[in-house]
Amino acid sequence: MIRHGLATLGLVLLAHAPGHATDATEPSNPASAMVEAAAAFLATLTPAKREVAQLAFHSEERLNWHFVPRPRQGLPLKQMSPEEREAALTLLKVSLSATGLKKVDTIRSLEDVLREIEKEPRRDAELYYFTVFGEASDKGAWGWRYEGHHASLNWTLVDGRVAGSSPQFMGANPADVHVGARTGTRALAAEEDLGRALVTSLSAEQSQLAVVSASAPFGPDRRLGILTGNSREATMQEDTGIAYSKLNEMQQGLLLSLIQEYAATQPPAVAKARMGRVKQELAGVKFAWMGGLEKGQGHYYRIQGPSFLIEYDNTQGNANHIHSVWREFKGDWGKDVLAEHYRTAPHHADHRETEE
Repeated sequence: MIRHGLATLGLVLLAHAPGHATDATEPSNPASAMVEAAAAFLATLTPAKREVAQLAFHSEERLNWHFVPRPRQGLPLKQMSPEEREAALTLLKVSLSATGLKKVDTIRSLEDVLREIEKEPRRDAELYYFTVFGEASDKGAWGWRYEGHHASLNWTLVDGRVAGSSPQFMGANPADVHVGARTGTRALAAEEDLGRALVTSLSAEQSQLAVVSASAPFGPDRRLGILTGNSREATMQEDTGIAYSKLNEMQQGLLLSLIQEYAATQPPAVAKARMGRVKQELAGVKFAWMGGLEKGQGHYYRIQGPSFLIEYDNTQGNANHIHSVWREFKGDWGKDVLAEHYRTAPHHADHRETEE
């Protein structure tokens, strides 16, 4: 009965996973929409604010990403007028799917929940920063970043197309709100539930391959379980876990639904391109789990393919504090596309060292 239920869950989720259909309100060409929205946002700013919000494309700051509460270079919502705020949020909206926007908005709203729980004024849902790198245009290269506590979303655009949409980091604390008016709120529910559904569907023989440790790992700072941390270059992790080919049809559906959940944060066209690359390399994709299998037990999983890495951990706060990230081994910040762009555009050669 449990296996049958999981099979139904996997097939249904795969068929109806977010991002499989284009929402009528979402732009068919997200790059054009981003160019228009970024230019409109910058046009609302005073010269002083624009100097804060806009940096050179080849600024080192473009690669200086993080997801803890700290000041950023960029313009936070807290310092925006109503007109500026509306333009900034429009830029965010056109850069995400409807599903992704809901996740990101919920993550930001959890700062108010933390403020109430911790009685800590530094928790501030207005300290989310917008930073544009370069000139928004359908020619050449530019990018932008939305960043704050538990969110770091990075886009790179080259010649009128989205060349990079990672690192894509989202976290949630609390992962499951247990107190107050927001009780039951779960910003990243599917990321947790699909991962657990997959690992608990495995046979004993499959589990020996997939569950590589009885305890969840520590990250670089001994607190976070994201092993790649906020590194500028994602490194391939240990080649452990269960291969896609070792899963049955239902389990493969669950794994694809889980990957799609991460991809579908992006606009449908970007998500479709991501999933197209994933499906081309399924033979090299592995799923690895560490930690407990029951809700409330610290756990971690990763999905690794030849070109991409998904990491997820839920260990802090009695396993009620999620971190999740999508990285591209060669494509973070659009580096692979930029390298080709500069190779075929000699007048940009002086910038190659910065990007490569």
